[in-house]
Amino acid sequence: MDRKQEVLQDVVIKFAGDSGDGMQLTGTQFTNNTALLGADLSTFPDFPAEIRAPQGTLPGVSGYQLRFSSDSIYTPGDDWDVLVAMNAAALKTNIKHLKKGGKVIVNTDGFDTKNLRLANYTDGVNPIEDDSLEGYEVIKMDITKMTREVLKEFQMGTKEKDRAKNMFVLGFLYWMYGRDTKTTEKFLQEKFSKKPDILESNLRVLRAGYNYGDTTETFTTQYTVEKARIAPGTYRSIMGNQALSYGLIAASVKSGLPIFLGTYPITPASDILHELSKHKNFGVKTMQAEDEIASVTAAIGASYGGHLGVTTTSGPGLALKAEAMGLAVMLEIPLIIINVQRGGPSTGLPTKTEQSDLLQAYYGRNGECPMPIVSASTPSDCFEAVYEAVRISVEHMTPVIFLSDGYIANGAEPWQFPNTEKLSTIKVNFKTDLGHNEPKFQPYQRDENLVRPWALPGTPGLEHRIGGLEKENITGNVSYEPENHQLMVKIREEKIEKVAFNIPEQKLDNGPEKGKVLVLGWGSTYGVIKTAVIDLLNEGHEIAHAHLRYVRPFPANLGDILRNYETILIPEINNGQLIKIIRDKYFVDAKGYNKIMGIPITKSELLDAIKAYL
Repeated sequence: MDRKQEVLQDVVIKFAGDSGDGMQLTGTQFTNNTALLGADLSTFPDFPAEIRAPQGTLPGVSGYQLRFSSDSIYTPGDDWDVLVAMNAAALKTNIKHLKKGGKVIVNTDGFDTKNLRLANYTDGVNPIEDDSLEGYEVIKMDITKMTREVLKEFQMGTKEKDRAKNMFVLGFLYWMYGRDTKTTEKFLQEKFSKKPDILESNLRVLRAGYNYGDTTETFTTQYTVEKARIAPGTYRSIMGNQALSYGLIAASVKSGLPIFLGTYPITPASDILHELSKHKNFGVKTMQAEDEIASVTAAIGASYGGHLGVTTTSGPGLALKAEAMGLAVMLEIPLIIINVQRGGPSTGLPTKTEQSDLLQAYYGRNGECPMPIVSASTPSDCFEAVYEAVRISVEHMTPVIFLSDGYIANGAEPWQFPNTEKLSTIKVNFKTDLGHNEPKFQPYQRDENLVRPWALPGTPGLEHRIGGLEKENITGNVSYEPENHQLMVKIREEKIEKVAFNIPEQKLDNGPEKGKVLVLGWGSTYGVIKTAVIDLLNEGHEIAHAHLRYVRPFPANLGDILRNYETILIPEINNGQLIKIIRDKYFVDAKGYNKIMGIPITKSELLDAIKAYL
């Protein structure tokens, strides 16, 4: 059969279904296939908050958004060209973001009376049978029935057969976008090598979905998206938590400090533990502790013993770790505290994204307890950003908070493999003995950056006191003297401020050095700000974009940059946190744009916000 071939520049697909329909796996497989073709891509997995919400209900909808393009892209897109809806709840939850004229692929079995009732449709209303979807291209397929038909010879239950229906969808989409199925076939062979029945059933259904598109006369067009024009090199698709794990390993190898991860599982940070535990060949040690407090104190002990101590968590766990973080500040030893932010307060929105822990990272400990804060902007940026966090922590003998969020942690994008030789040096200076003119070890004797020596326990002659009580300047003895306490508070603060002279100056991501509006961002707002600013620059507006990696201390030249623009606009996925710090430090009347819905800011809404100041 002759097929029309149509070349597209940009496609956004949303996979949506019940949390048991395998939409995350389907989206991930399509993403990996796309990455190998060389298209640029960006993803946004959307998990239900409930571990197992009632099947067919609105809270149980799981989604995976993928955008791929022949141009460089920075967001997973605002609206979708294709919506895959495995049941009525998936359609109802997502239809508002499908572009007019877009394709909606529905599994008709998911629109029976029971599913329509669970999705809160009015009795007698069926959106795929009435005119509810007028203006869209509706592709109806009884995916469940066809999957069962393919597997009728298999000796397995109906539930087991139905688990393969996501492979039918994936096979069909591979056909629609001119792909082959080899990448997923290889994945299935590796995953189910010891379960031949499950392997064969998934392979058959995958191929059946592909053949359905190829042989059914209903479908007359196949689509292709060309390779993206990006810098040459070796790329792979990578998620934020993966890139973060690899950045820690790279820093460990470069510094010669073995990693010790003390952690307690919490969404959305748990995958860091899963990934690091696979790399014992790099000397990585992982410990799943009984709680958050035990995990961070174990990491502190590892750092005291000469390892790279790391602990991972999200906002609720960061609150529990606060006292031990203060201990690390008092001891002045390296420690990496990773906070993958999510919606709060309390358990809040455990699977949704937010940037709401910045003030907690700045101030959320008792006493004057300063520590540097480094933030990642994209999934692949996690590699370099956490590498920098380690460098600062080790070279300045201080705990460092690293901020990511659920959007970054679970999102994926192409990542160019770094060149080991180009990674910056991480200088580790263990003190090994007393100097010639040093009759007694002084653990708080400092260098020009106010950094104290790192002396490992058991080193002859370097015995010293540790603990959370205030230290006497230079000697490290316990001291309750008022003047000494004020001095030590000031020294610890100044030490952190001196980090500003050991980090790069702030650069503009886009736009002129002076103008009407500077959009200042941090964290996962990077992609949407960049995209919006590029559009406005192309329209001739005087607008620029600066994005912060170093949030405490700020780069030394940030104040000079801010003074070059009439308006500073700070978009955040919180109720306004960076803006408070910027106003306080630089006395600028910054404006905010805030969204607190558990989902990222879209380009269209940010464009409207910026235009108000242009």
